[in-house]
Amino acid sequence: MEKKPHFVRREFLPREVSSISLALLLVAVLLLNALLYLYLNKFYSSSGRGETDPSLCPFGYFKLGTVKNCSPWLSCEAINREVRKLKRVGEGAVKKVFLSEWKENKVVLSQLTNPELKEDFLHGLKMLKALQSKHVVRLLGYCEQQFTILTEYHPLGSLRGLNETLHIPRYKGMNTWHRRLMLAIDYVSIIRYLHSSPLGTLVMCDSNDLDKVLSQYLLTSDFHVLVNDLDALPLVNRSAGRLVKCGHRELRGDFVAPEQRWPYGEEVPFEDDLMPPYDEKTDIWKIPDVSNFFLGHVEGSDIVRLHLFDIHAACKKKDPAERPSAQEVLDTYRKVLTLLIRETAMPGIREML
Repeated sequence: MEKKPHFVRREFLPREVSSISLALLLVAVLLLNALLYLYLNKFYSSSGRGETDPSLCPFGYFKLGTVKNCSPWLSCEAINREVRKLKRVGEGAVKKVFLSEWKENKVVLSQLTNPELKEDFLHGLKMLKALQSKHVVRLLGYCEQQFTILTEYHPLGSLRGLNETLHIPRYKGMNTWHRRLMLAIDYVSIIRYLHSSPLGTLVMCDSNDLDKVLSQYLLTSDFHVLVNDLDALPLVNRSAGRLVKCGHRELRGDFVAPEQRWPYGEEVPFEDDLMPPYDEKTDIWKIPDVSNFFLGHVEGSDIVRLHLFDIHAACKKKDPAERPSAQEVLDTYRKVLTLLIRETAMPGIREML
């Protein structure tokens, strides 16, 4: 009798299952890395971190809103004729600031407050013109004779209002460790840019306390950071033996760097001529405090702080020469962002398997 063939059900062996799982895991990891690379590449190229912006106009020109063509910086005559003040929105030691309108666009008009500080005002204008980039608020025009500067308007205002903005219902989705860390990266990118600017190594001197620092920067509608106030930006030139001093008064408190404080004790009255100058590493000392503000107290922010602990400890070295450069801090911040995004995505991959 002819035997009928038997159909045997094949069972996958554990080794085969393991091989398939491993292959799926490798494919998932490669896909994740590819997506992560594309995302971070888009973030670094489009988030205002480059020194140059291909969308910027040639020197002396600007684009505003949805307009495709570049317009020349507005002259005294054009500002007087075409710009209409709406209301005063701020005033500092050097400038008073007005929300204004130009051709149905909201703009910001800044005017000198105190004639004795005209040199500071003109220095700020000089820096604004020379440093136009993705890091700096857009210049639209100026009038030196009338001590007037016209810049782009950002409705979210300065970084002092960040936490309040993040509690507005439409922006609550932005209130995450991820977005907050990206704002800190923006800030460190600006410091790096100033330390290696086209003009040389510049020090952000209007930074004697956290509130003052935050007032110097703007939050854009797409949640990036721009530096706005460049009135106090002295130049360090080591080869020429040129260091800086931020003002002529005594600075106190833990926020300013140790080398910015009077070194001769309470028994010796402060005297500006005796105060030693310093370099750009004062900006590095302040980075941990500013970043701590950015990170806030949202879910995950303490994990970010833990990953940044070593670089922040290095920023707080008493000897300025032992502190990292702004580029080293920026590199670390970017690595931490990449690492944490990868770690956040990995649980999802494990669930797939």
